[in-house]
Amino acid sequence: MASAAASSAARGLLATPAVLLAFLLALLALLPPSAATAPGTAPVDVVIGIDGGTESVRACCFDAHTGSILGEPCARPYATTRPEAGWAEQDPDDWWAGLCGAVRGAVGSLPDREGGEGDGDAGGDGGSVPRGYAVRALCCDTTCCSVVALSKRRAAADEGGGGDGEGSLSPLRPCLLWMDARSAPQASKIMEVARKLTAEAMGKDVDEVTGADVAVQFPELRVNSGGEGPISAEWLLPKSMWIKENQPAIWDEADVICEYQDFVNEKLTGRMCASSCNAAVRWHHDGREVLKGKDAGRPTKLYDALDMEDLAEKLPRETLAMGDVVGGLTKQAAGELGLPEGTAVVQGGPDAFVGMIGLGAVHPRDVCLITGSSHLHCLVTPAATSAPGTWGAYRGAPLPHLNFAEGGQSSTGSLVRWMRDLVSSGDAEVPYEALDEEASRLPPGQGSRTPQTDPLARGAFVGLTLSHTRAHLFRAILESVCFGTRSCLEALEAAAAQNEVDGGGDGGRRSDEVVVAGGAARSALWLQLHADITGRSILLNENADGPLLGCAILASVGAGIHASVEEAVDRMVRRERRIEPRPEVTEVYDKLYEEVYLKVRPAVRGVFHALAELRGGARMTGDSKTIQGGTHSTKKEPLIPNSGIKCEKWGTQCLSTRGGSTDGSEQQWRQLKHQTEPTSPIISPSLLASDW
Repeated sequence: MASAAASSAARGLLATPAVLLAFLLALLALLPPSAATAPGTAPVDVVIGIDGGTESVRACCFDAHTGSILGEPCARPYATTRPEAGWAEQDPDDWWAGLCGAVRGAVGSLPDREGGEGDGDAGGDGGSVPRGYAVRALCCDTTCCSVVALSKRRAAADEGGGGDGEGSLSPLRPCLLWMDARSAPQASKIMEVARKLTAEAMGKDVDEVTGADVAVQFPELRVNSGGEGPISAEWLLPKSMWIKENQPAIWDEADVICEYQDFVNEKLTGRMCASSCNAAVRWHHDGREVLKGKDAGRPTKLYDALDMEDLAEKLPRETLAMGDVVGGLTKQAAGELGLPEGTAVVQGGPDAFVGMIGLGAVHPRDVCLITGSSHLHCLVTPAATSAPGTWGAYRGAPLPHLNFAEGGQSSTGSLVRWMRDLVSSGDAEVPYEALDEEASRLPPGQGSRTPQTDPLARGAFVGLTLSHTRAHLFRAILESVCFGTRSCLEALEAAAAQNEVDGGGDGGRRSDEVVVAGGAARSALWLQLHADITGRSILLNENADGPLLGCAILASVGAGIHASVEEAVDRMVRRERRIEPRPEVTEVYDKLYEEVYLKVRPAVRGVFHALAELRGGARMTGDSKTIQGGTHSTKKEPLIPNSGIKCEKWGTQCLSTRGGSTDGSEQQWRQLKHQTEPTSPIISPSLLASDW
């Protein structure tokens, strides 16, 4: 009787319209998103991440709220030409064509949400946004430093003397790609001039000048190992000097000297501006001060000393932080991308350092390890510290309120690949999984190959006997890279801790976690060795493609979906796996590190230098530590003649890396696979986007 009365009362309560509506809304909230999708529903908010890499440009659509991938990523390749040894160039117009194609492909892969509201056919012919989606913003990262000279007059000529403000700048020559090493003499000159002027100012002989002395006179050089150098041939200043000294007509005609990043943003929005992250990490700018405009944060004293005062006038006059809105898509750009006119374009930055954001390294003492052919170690520091042997810390990077330092190992994944090729027979390559399995059966410490930061350094297997097998050598290579990672991380943290002590702090604390992305994440053994040898937890993300996800995070902030980068990281970056160090194994590796690894490194230095001299006179020149002369060589990507590249535009010789080849000659590739070329001058520890 009581139950019947209660049931009747419930029916009466639900008959009330307001209560019934509330009940239905609560029930709808419990349904999965797919079940709630119906004609007329709100569109899915989409952000597009664009990664302009060395071999291709990639685009991917993401849910702006959660960071989940929507549809499929799309890549468009472009060619690299090498007119001379050590040179590497790309056509900026190829970047733009690739970007448009990649965005159209990624957007076109979105499954149609029938009946959903959204941008619909806003993109027009062949590149429309499918129903049920609204593209809120897009953001690009690019290689750094890929330097471009642009001209307004050339653009006017290309447009037949007219122009509507869109695409108002055109390239005068191919870009000097980030890996282009022709400006090594200019890199040497920067340090030589700085040391000479420092000696004069301090009343010292040049040989008595220290890196700390140089950093006092030229604070912008502090990021180059505390003022000791080297300056990398990769950076913007030496590349700009090379253009001025070797192609003065192009220099005089250039209205703008900028990077890949700035070029594509101008093509998208019509606004020429720099990224404060690029400026901080590769332009010798203060990443915070430069946001104030005019000449704030720029190394004007250094420009004057190098007779490069006019560079300040040619660089973009505006600088925006990553995550700031550059502008909306112009009508022309919108038509080429197949997106609505006015779609927000958000400032990005260098691929590797946008990758830091995509990996979630946005708090002081966060550490990330980006692996590929090389290892790049990045530490977010409490202050803009500097020390010999490290790059940075860069003030105001990757974001204006942060600082970070970097250290790298030049050959890591490439060592593993070399070892695999060495033990393979002809075209029958030994699977990495087989080598991993063999090496995992061995106890820790089966040898140590010693990577060096010295550009003349080579490898050394220590303690070889006739009983050692390929498994021992393979494991030794894996271990040696992990020892190098431990060394890099300790150096970065020591520099940060010293600043804490000097500033009255607690000396800092060690980072016990390292988030890892890239090729090394595919090897369970190598990940475990990283944990065991560094004594730190190794973290893997659900989405390990840091650059693309980092762009999506920045785009979501620029679109107003999330209030800050930190908030966006919390919502869009998810940890998937955690690998802990094994204490008993770490104890063994601690002894090897202290008693063997740290002693072998200085012990073999003299031998390496003597070998370099005997092989043809390679030597260290000035403070740039640049290899000049000599016939020593290292295995690199071979050059493949490519008849498919249209080089008449620039009058350059047509040679391409495999990634840019269009002739599809696999046989030709195999014939050239083991060729070598002269070692290039030192390049700072940045990564190719293709390494991800």
